[in-house]
Amino acid sequence: MSDTTEAVPTNAVPTNAVPTNAGAAQDELVDELRTWLSENWDPELTVEQWWQLLGLAGWSAPGLPTHAYGKALSRNDSVRVQNEITDFGALGAPGGLGLLLAAPTIATHGTQEQIDLYVRDIVTGTKAWCQLFSEPGAGSDLAGLTCKADLDGDQWTINGQKVWTSFGSVADLGMLIARTDPEQPKHQGITWFAMDMHQSEVDVRPLVEMTGHALFNEVFLSDAHVGNDAIIGGRGNGWAVANTTLMHERSGLGSGGGSAGGGAATPGTIGGFLTKRAGDFASAPKKKRTAAAGSSATPLGGGGAKLMIDLAKGNGTIQDPTIRQDLMKLHTLGELGKFNNLRLKAAKKAGQDIPGFGNLSKLAMSDIMRLTRDIGLRIIGPAGMLHAYRDEDRAANDEATGNPFGQIVTSIALWAQAPPIYGGTDQIQKNIIGERVLGLGKEPGDTKGVPFSELPKNA
Repeated sequence: MSDTTEAVPTNAVPTNAVPTNAGAAQDELVDELRTWLSENWDPELTVEQWWQLLGLAGWSAPGLPTHAYGKALSRNDSVRVQNEITDFGALGAPGGLGLLLAAPTIATHGTQEQIDLYVRDIVTGTKAWCQLFSEPGAGSDLAGLTCKADLDGDQWTINGQKVWTSFGSVADLGMLIARTDPEQPKHQGITWFAMDMHQSEVDVRPLVEMTGHALFNEVFLSDAHVGNDAIIGGRGNGWAVANTTLMHERSGLGSGGGSAGGGAATPGTIGGFLTKRAGDFASAPKKKRTAAAGSSATPLGGGGAKLMIDLAKGNGTIQDPTIRQDLMKLHTLGELGKFNNLRLKAAKKAGQDIPGFGNLSKLAMSDIMRLTRDIGLRIIGPAGMLHAYRDEDRAANDEATGNPFGQIVTSIALWAQAPPIYGGTDQIQKNIIGERVLGLGKEPGDTKGVPFSELPKNA
């Protein structure tokens, strides 16, 4: 199992902990946001202009602390904010790994100067980020990374290879962890850098997946450079900083996070969206939801469950009792994720935490994805064997199957193998829960005190 572990608070949380006046506080939050949107949203603004307003007002990443361009809101309230922006008919916040991972990591470990330099550009969509963590020989055992950084004056020279780098081809900056001291134990000789991706010494190559897309990339670093002032959290403290990044990754990829992942436009200088009209990427306004209506527009609304229910109703498979049962299970898993987020919100309000929450949430999302895959293929039947791997083949595929939504189902089915792997495999999550939450014994042969240079390689 994996060495990729993170520190988890051990304080327990009362199961009956609930925030006081939660409904009134949410109503006040929504009223404030709607008033701000009424005064500021203009579809004729460029994407860059709108994101500048949204980000500097604290609405792009409201879960960030106030000193880092946020509003210190809970995860549930942050999702509610993004849903309200979409329902209003405005362009949502800039999505991507900058908002999900880099901003909260830098807000936690960076100096105020670094927050103003990096986080401001993230919440305003000016710069896009990627994550340079995994390596061909350091995936589950992330602390075994061999990408090295050598100091020369106030500059570090980086050499190594990274892999499974999401959005690497459109990133302006990368969250890089590299080995800065091989004589330290492997968890202690690592440093977290904010690295400029616009260097000729950085070679990004796409990895085409079985879905036909190339979300992931491999990145080769050959004498790339990063400044000493781009170290986040201090030299040699990269493992602690990386665990903060991983914690946010697991929480963000977990169940119950809602569907408000940002607008249709993508951030950064490479995507080419910043100069376009903001209104072209916004959805039509939706009917306002009351506090009593909750976050679902229908009794079984929200996420993959609603999509599968609609498909099953459309072709009559909703009458199959086994499909109905599994659709209910899928809906229930999604609702449990939402309720667990409310538990976490209540715990945070009481000054406590839920140990291993991010890991449990990540495991739940893996279960949801596998169940969605299986139900979807059962609903569309033999048509699930056909998939358009290129955009230009979609029309022919839709004509052959007679179902324009079949491509969504097959894409989900092919993609469902990924969530149990990326962001830390299911086995890693269980290992962390066992050791750090339940207090089970570690595996024999612990080498955490051995200098990295003395560890056997490929053993």
